[in-house]
Amino acid sequence: MGDASPWYRGHRYPAEVISPCVWLSFRFPLSFREVEERMLQCCVIVSYETVRRWRAPFGQAHANGLRRRPRPGDKWCPDEVFIKINGERKYLWRAVDADGSVLDVLVQGRRDKPAARRFFRHLTKKTRAVPRVVVTDKLRSYGAAHREAISSVEHRQAKYLNNRAENSHRPTRQRERAMKGFRSVGGAQRFLSAFSGISPHFRPCRHLMTASDHRAGMTTRFAIRDQITGAVGRPAEA
Repeated sequence: MGDASPWYRGHRYPAEVISPCVWLSFRFPLSFREVEERMLQCCVIVSYETVRRWRAPFGQAHANGLRRRPRPGDKWCPDEVFIKINGERKYLWRAVDADGSVLDVLVQGRRDKPAARRFFRHLTKKTRAVPRVVVTDKLRSYGAAHREAISSVEHRQAKYLNNRAENSHRPTRQRERAMKGFRSVGGAQRFLSAFSGISPHFRPCRHLMTASDHRAGMTTRFAIRDQITGAVGRPAEA
């Protein structure tokens, strides 16, 4: 992504402070006050309100950089799960590729055909790609929306074929419980869009790796993050 310094122009703090604050906020279920405390431990004084203001714009920018890749896989697995927003049931639509990379998320009020069609169109527009095959569960809305939005793509429907997408909801559920739910649709969309780009980057398949491979992989992932965000040092991780 190159030099990310233009992101921080006009801000009092440099990238070496902002980037770790944003990372802590999305990677771990910490409150803004807890992030403030963590930074104070590293001798960096920053207000929790400042951390709150940083999270939305910088979180999405960092997520876009981490999610950027030459081209997503050609096998997409969309799925939807309900979430509570201000006491009302909404639906979080998510799509991952064969590698488990999150392609897109979209919060909607329904799970009918128009909602599925809207998600398919939103997905292809954001990725600027069309998959070879789409794998979904047996929700009828997918079949109807597929015929209208991406009829040229092969569509497979089975009960367990899209387990990869269903498993990708688990970190969201954990964060939803830690945050005691979301307060608005817009707030949920902004947070989850950035969260789905940042959190998976630091969640390799640990159970499939040796300790040395995991440490080497995480070192590489931190280096990628530093390159994208423009942060040279990491005071919050010292």
